[in-house]
Amino acid sequence: MSDRDAESGAGPGADPQGPAGAGLPGPAREIAAGYAFSGPALDLGALLWDGVCHPDAPVRVPLSMLNRHGLVAGATGTGKTKTLQLIAEQLSARGVPVFLADVKGDLSGIARPGRDDERVRQRSGEVGRSWTPAGFPAEFYALGGLGHGIPVRATVTSFGPVLLSKVLGLNQTQEQSLGLIFHYADTKGLELIDLKDLRAVVAFLTSDEGRPELKGIGGLSTATAGVILRSLTAFEARGMADFFGEPEFDTAGFLRTAGDGRGTVSVLELAAVQDRPQLFSTFLMWLLADLFHDLPEIGDADRPKLVFFFDEAHLLFDGASKAFLDSITQTVRLIRSKGVGVFFVTQTPKDVPADVLGQLGNRVQHALRAFTPDDQKALRATVRTFPRSSYDLEELLTGLGTGEAVVTVLGENGAPTPVAATRLRAPESLMGPLDPAELDDAVRNSPLHGRYAQAVDRESAYEKLSAAQAAPEPEPEPVRTRARAPKEEPTLVEQVVGSGMFKSLARSVGTQLGREITRSLFGTARRRR
Repeated sequence: MSDRDAESGAGPGADPQGPAGAGLPGPAREIAAGYAFSGPALDLGALLWDGVCHPDAPVRVPLSMLNRHGLVAGATGTGKTKTLQLIAEQLSARGVPVFLADVKGDLSGIARPGRDDERVRQRSGEVGRSWTPAGFPAEFYALGGLGHGIPVRATVTSFGPVLLSKVLGLNQTQEQSLGLIFHYADTKGLELIDLKDLRAVVAFLTSDEGRPELKGIGGLSTATAGVILRSLTAFEARGMADFFGEPEFDTAGFLRTAGDGRGTVSVLELAAVQDRPQLFSTFLMWLLADLFHDLPEIGDADRPKLVFFFDEAHLLFDGASKAFLDSITQTVRLIRSKGVGVFFVTQTPKDVPADVLGQLGNRVQHALRAFTPDDQKALRATVRTFPRSSYDLEELLTGLGTGEAVVTVLGENGAPTPVAATRLRAPESLMGPLDPAELDDAVRNSPLHGRYAQAVDRESAYEKLSAAQAAPEPEPEPVRTRARAPKEEPTLVEQVVGSGMFKSLARSVGTQLGREITRSLFGTARRRR
């Protein structure tokens, strides 16, 4: 079945109560009827019943329900990435932009047509769908330029204290102190572009001159400031400084469509930073938070404005503070009305907190393994998250093959569809990575390359402090004293915070900028850049 057939509702199995579906067993016929949508829908595959694939019983998800969020789960090697690719390319074909977090580095192939081979032909025949190789319009990104892609950077100011605390591994008290530091920088107009800006402000606020600045709102202890500074130093030592700076990426770029009307697939390569999971998972949350506070409310629409895929989603929640989890839950709950769908891709539903899981209306569950007592416990917990079913789900979920899954989605009326064991279609794009040279060519030829490729270091907090330190001060009158041993040269920050120019700067720098900065659920800056 072509994409055009799927969108119109035509093609095999469009009427499961008709002649094509009449031969199905009673329970299977009821399941197939639950997926007979009248409006545009993505075609996932064909119904499995008693081990037999029924190509006349398609399993689909309404296009209008893709902003109700979803979960793609399953054990390693069961086909989660291919399912993600299948959904992404069908969304693109219908004019919906897609964002893919490519943790393993194997999704770049979505830009090129797939390879016709015996396995693809066999799968297409089993599910009763035609298969035509096709590539889709794609842009490739990399965090801070670490990898093959257009650099994605954020300023420290816009990233905010909540997300930065997660990246630095701070506890709740330290997170609250970091919030005070950001509050001070905002109100004093000291813009934090990169990490050296933040270090300079922290050093000032723990100096004799700066300590009174926060006294009225709790203050900043020397011990806590020391933890923050040490965390920043360790963070930079691991090569993380490049992720913060300018030009800051405008997330509106993810909402573009190609000249032929297809949605652009934005692929963020994370393979180079997969050993630093807190970094990339928190950066993904910044991207989503930035979209959240910039997009207008649109309510229910016939198609989403963007669908966002979080691969290895469990890394987002590992070690997260309660404030961070509450912010994720609220963002996921509210961003639906702005036309953005969020899919979490992970191994089991238990990787996702219950409050977030409850927001995920579309489910594609690949096979689970039950080799250990913990595996068996996870299996039973997964079964309890599904609606009542005609299947023995514990047995089914351990017996699914690669490219097969248990599906339930939200129907056109917003109610869950029956649970359906499904043999999934094969993606039409290349199932694997592009050649690195080809990928680099695509990046260099992107219209965004000239805008973001070169880092810029403009005047911000650090530069202002350095200028204050360099300004001449009146020489004190000489005082006769006995000769003493020479003192150690003060550090740059000590010189800066002790200078009269900086004291004046800290008191008098304009607060207009600070008044313009308000912060969202994640403490990210809401001032339009």
